[in-house]
Amino acid sequence: MVIRSFEGTTPDVHESARVDETAVVIGDVTIEAEASVWPHVTLRGDSGAIVVREGANVQDNAVCHEGCEIGSGATIGHTAIVHAATVGERAMVGMSATVLDGAQVGSEALVAAGSVVTEGTEVPPRTLVAGTPAETKTEVEDSPWTHAGEHYVELAKRHERSSERVE
Repeated sequence: MVIRSFEGTTPDVHESARVDETAVVIGDVTIEAEASVWPHVTLRGDSGAIVVREGANVQDNAVCHEGCEIGSGATIGHTAIVHAATVGERAMVGMSATVLDGAQVGSEALVAAGSVVTEGTEVPPRTLVAGTPAETKTEVEDSPWTHAGEHYVELAKRHERSSERVE
């Protein structure tokens, strides 16, 4: 993994967090306990703090930049982009979705794959949004997707136990 300071600020990675060796973590980034950062993720905290809360997961090829907070147990899907935005506790940003500056995704809300949450949009808690721009589709009662963070905590532990570099 590439963990690099920027202008005197070094990332803070909890000892129980799992950060893949191909991830890039720069500057003002905090990765809390049992969070996971998967292959080829970029967390670039050079224009604002990035916080990946306890048990959250940022999946393969995702990018977080400028002042992001990823809530406890939240999931950022493969190739998603979160830019200067907040993702609430146990929320999910689907694969290839984009969440733009000042947007707030509420707790246990779901952003459908490929959707774009435009600047300043507030996604209410327990709501599914989809489309470009993302629009509310339905309320969500108890989606299994809001529990994905728990699965990724366990999956990260399995990877930690079984990972062996093969040359």
